[in-house]
Amino acid sequence: MSETKHLITIKGVKEGLVFVIDETRPFDEILQELEHKLDHSHRSILTGPVVRVQIRLGKRTPSDEEKEALKEMISRKGNLLVHSIESDHAGEAEAASEERITVFKGIVRSGQTVSHQGHMLFLGDVNPGGSLLCTGDIFVLGALRGMAHAGYAGNERALIAASYLRPTQLRIADIISRPPDEWGFEDATMEFAYIRDGSMEIDKINQLHRLRPDHPFGGT
Repeated sequence: MSETKHLITIKGVKEGLVFVIDETRPFDEILQELEHKLDHSHRSILTGPVVRVQIRLGKRTPSDEEKEALKEMISRKGNLLVHSIESDHAGEAEAASEERITVFKGIVRSGQTVSHQGHMLFLGDVNPGGSLLCTGDIFVLGALRGMAHAGYAGNERALIAASYLRPTQLRIADIISRPPDEWGFEDATMEFAYIRDGSMEIDKINQLHRLRPDHPFGGT
């Protein structure tokens, strides 16, 4: 594919990377060039620590399927995390979408990462070496034995909860948890992590309603 089309311009900013998408060309052409850039001309951005990506669509109004296709292609490439998808006509809709809980299913194996912008409900197990990464809350209906990072964009109100919570590491915003053997619970079932006074605390999930009575999972 010729690089002269410039359907996608990738810019480095203080917060990470900005992908500026041509608003006039067919979406399938956009995906083709995006794949080409990530596989060939811009491979150097896929190494190192996690990088936040903002996607700017101009006046293009994407469907849910198109947004998911962009997220999936970018998120499966190395260390890139889609933080926002911005359209001139979709600011309010995009903000509202971050409040929804999106369901994922399967098993996250060693070396795999599932990333998401918003809240995540994961139905399955996360094995050691596997990772969940999102800007909102993380709920795992299964065993969380790998790494989970909630509130990635700096949201210290984010939560991490699991049916079985024995991770290799938990992170909320920039706060990292103590090792599980220091939590004070021998029973690892139905626990959640949250930030209080600048440090991470662990409690039983039946206490979630006391901390966040407005949360959809926080009822009694």
